[in-house]
Amino acid sequence: MPDTPARPIVAGIVPGQPSAVVRYAARLAATFGVPLECAYVDVSSYAISTNIDGSILAVPIDPDGVTDAAEETAAAIEQYLQRELADTGIAWRVHLLAGNASRELEHLADEVDAELIVVGTRERGMLAGLAEFLSGSIAAQLSHRQCRPVVVVPLQPVADGEKLPWDEP
Repeated sequence: MPDTPARPIVAGIVPGQPSAVVRYAARLAATFGVPLECAYVDVSSYAISTNIDGSILAVPIDPDGVTDAAEETAAAIEQYLQRELADTGIAWRVHLLAGNASRELEHLADEVDAELIVVGTRERGMLAGLAEFLSGSIAAQLSHRQCRPVVVVPLQPVADGEKLPWDEP
């Protein structure tokens, strides 16, 4: 039987997210001996072109809301991943994307021929609830709109009898 090339794992990450998602994705990558492709999708922007190096040129959805936060976010993500993945021994890359999160994760997974996609559950709170209301569950969209397995890492599990995040005001 011929050797088949190792297919990487894609992990969707968000600034400030608990490390459980990236750490679990790294553990899977180490177990399977494959690289980890970490992706952050800026949902407040959309891509207008892709540069030759694979980076994207994006513009904000709301031009009045433009800040210098994109460069700060990119630097923070790089530092976060270096800190979280330093002791894993796996090969990894970061992808800074823009647009619809589930669509961009799907496109990246297609581009790198990923074995699976790892994402986290949404966190509690009004802002997280509003974001999910406006754009829907990324995990649910990925589960229905593409062919790869989706691993969903619980970020804030609730005990039996407690309100679920979507039941909170």
